[in-house]
Amino acid sequence: MTEDLSTIFSPQRLSGGGTGPLYVKLRRTLEDAVKVGRLKHGDALPPERDIAEFAAVSRVTVRKAIDDLVAEGILVRRHGSGTFVAKPVSKVEQRLSQLTSFTEDMARRGMTARSEWLHKGIHTPSPDEMMILGLAADTKVSRLSRLRIADDQPLAIEHASVSGEFLPDPSVVTTSLYAELEKQHVRPVRAVQRISATNMKEADAGLLGVPVGAAGLSIERISYLGSGRAVEFTRSLYRGDAYDFVAELTIGAN
Repeated sequence: MTEDLSTIFSPQRLSGGGTGPLYVKLRRTLEDAVKVGRLKHGDALPPERDIAEFAAVSRVTVRKAIDDLVAEGILVRRHGSGTFVAKPVSKVEQRLSQLTSFTEDMARRGMTARSEWLHKGIHTPSPDEMMILGLAADTKVSRLSRLRIADDQPLAIEHASVSGEFLPDPSVVTTSLYAELEKQHVRPVRAVQRISATNMKEADAGLLGVPVGAAGLSIERISYLGSGRAVEFTRSLYRGDAYDFVAELTIGAN
């Protein structure tokens, strides 16, 4: 922290926070302190009662201002520890014209990708998996769930299903699923992807480090072999504040 807390939250600083209710002025003052570096990533905010005393406002005003900044991802509350300045989010841009793995995408950007595995296992296929992957009820499906992270920033939760015929042992996947499928000569060559907006539920928000209800992108992808057979069915949840999907459009013939 580069400036005394009592100065950052002083009534004089607050009076420069523009017009509007006190909580809006305090929110602007806090946001400005983060933007210009008076408060840096990882800095802990004082208790709300101290901020109220410094700024000569009520604790209700402080709570509302902080609630707004937590919802925007500028501040983060850690249970039992307090409120901290959140790590700045770097936007990742993903083009929709190429079928690549998360690991390949991040490597191309010079970012270090890693995963935290949530589950690897062999299961009886669900009705959706049977229909999409063309599986019989007596076959098996490999499921892999993981938290996708780039440069220590959690970006997505991914749940992938692959026929046991193509991936009989999901434990062999350590980094890239596509790299492992390529070893088996069953790497997909095309995919259909559906993207929809959603809001983060509590468990997913906790994994991705965002507030409950934050904007997210829900993505379903079905990937195919050259023969037309579906090889992968993946459902992913991406942070809306950290990921942009970009499509290049051309003028079609009339």
